[in-house]
Amino acid sequence: MEKIFGKSNASQESGDHWLSVSDLMAGLMIVFLFIAIVFMMITQKENNKIKNVALAYQNNQVAIFEALEKEFKQDLAQWGATIDKETLAFNFQSPDVLFANNATALSEAYKEILNDFFPRYIQVLSPYRDSLDEIRIEGHTSSAGLRGSTKAKAYFYNMQLSQGRTRAVLEYSYALMPSEAEWITENIAAVGFSSSRLIKTNGIEDIALSRRVSFRAITNADIQIKRILENQL
Repeated sequence: MEKIFGKSNASQESGDHWLSVSDLMAGLMIVFLFIAIVFMMITQKENNKIKNVALAYQNNQVAIFEALEKEFKQDLAQWGATIDKETLAFNFQSPDVLFANNATALSEAYKEILNDFFPRYIQVLSPYRDSLDEIRIEGHTSSAGLRGSTKAKAYFYNMQLSQGRTRAVLEYSYALMPSEAEWITENIAAVGFSSSRLIKTNGIEDIALSRRVSFRAITNADIQIKRILENQL
């Protein structure tokens, strides 16, 4: 009988042991579940922040485009200009009016346009300055180079040409608004892209449209999203 009762006590102790392990595992599962829920809540909160930034970016993009279009819609045709809704690029697409062939000096006609355009452009963008990363003056050329030049020589020649032209545009524009000199030097850049961003129609280069100078307003939405992601690490 003692042996029998002894076995009975051992079985009961063994059952108590497994019961304790089960309780422990159940407790750990609850802790892990709680951690998972908290993590999901934090992730959802950060995702909502990114969605809000993206939505604000979209609304801001539309607002800037509409402000530019409202201000300049009467001038676009006579200036040979367009405004791209997706990139917020204000494109001057009459190269013969802007510069002499293979020259970086501004034509008198283009100076007259800039006299009217640039102060108004800066004024239109003034309410959106906190959401701007920079304003970029971009120079673009066709793929054509000097007669007899190779493709590589044409590319680098056009790089020098496009950089020289945007520098001339920025230098002239800078002189138009001395009261904004500090802001301009901190927020406006001049970049030459050579023929790297050609405009094509049905896969064929449009030489005339590829030769252009653009004023592009670049918002800082991507910087805000990057900061949110960095805070998650």
